[in-house]
Amino acid sequence: MKLQFGHKFEDIISVENLLGAWRKFSADKKTKRDVLIFSSRLMDNIFLLHQELANHSYKHGGYQAFNISDPKPRSIHKATVRDRLLHHAIYRQLYPFFDKTFISDSYSCRLRKATFKAIDRFRKFYRIVGQNNRKTCYVLKCDIRKFFANIDHAVLMSILKAHIHDEKIMWLLENVMGSFNSTNRDGVGLPLGNLTSQLFVNIYMNKFDQFMKHQLKAEYYIRYADDFVILSQNKKSLEAILLKIKEFLSTELKLELHPDKVSIKTLSSGIDFLGWVHFPDHRVLRTTTRNRMFINIKDKNGKPEVVQSYLGLLSHGNGKILQKRLQRFDIVDTMAIIATI
Repeated sequence: MKLQFGHKFEDIISVENLLGAWRKFSADKKTKRDVLIFSSRLMDNIFLLHQELANHSYKHGGYQAFNISDPKPRSIHKATVRDRLLHHAIYRQLYPFFDKTFISDSYSCRLRKATFKAIDRFRKFYRIVGQNNRKTCYVLKCDIRKFFANIDHAVLMSILKAHIHDEKIMWLLENVMGSFNSTNRDGVGLPLGNLTSQLFVNIYMNKFDQFMKHQLKAEYYIRYADDFVILSQNKKSLEAILLKIKEFLSTELKLELHPDKVSIKTLSSGIDFLGWVHFPDHRVLRTTTRNRMFINIKDKNGKPEVVQSYLGLLSHGNGKILQKRLQRFDIVDTMAIIATI
């Protein structure tokens, strides 16, 4: 028997929850033009949104699309303030429940989880598997092809229905989900940029996580969004697991692995995972991550808070030389480094 979501539709759409969601949503956006316009008649807008949700006349609006490079090109879709407020209201109620159903080694977009915790866990795992470098540690590393763009709405709805029996909540989630489709594919895809998308993909992939832990018994498994690793002393066992992974993703979740981003390598050869290249006794910043760091610092004119954030990043690996360079930051020096990239 799966855990059942205890809140009601009325809890999600209540004025109290909408106001709480507004405080969280607007905290760092108060000077944005669209946020200022919405907040100029805040209570009128919130009461109207509540009324439309209560009588089921609400319909999610469209999106503003733009591209970013982080570092690879990504298409971001930005919803209206009204819709983003609702995303936060939904998230406030759903996240605490679903987070309890997730495995501990799922690290993306979760409270008290972060990239550095995932890479520290990875280090702990390879020290156990490799018996502190006395045994060969193999790492199966995978990446899902066009992850957000290939999330199947029907599959996601079936997963949600197993936990949520309130038909009005399901109507609301379907409304949000159906507001976006990948190009020429109805009922497929979630927009990068929605807070609800971050939660939905974790709910979607939790089915895979449970399969990995409870059916394949993959003890040394870590997932961060669509990147995941499995560690073992036995290369052939990883090859066998890979076939089962491909089959499960295809049949159960309608996803496929990126053909160019699947590998089984020894840890001693260097494993590129979450921005760092990991070795048995150290890890170093990935070249593209380092280059992006210097470019971002240059673009922000060496603002102290930006430099400090990268010093924090470098503290999680072997980056003493880079740390010293940042501590004596010089824009000319950084431009010279970038020129060599």
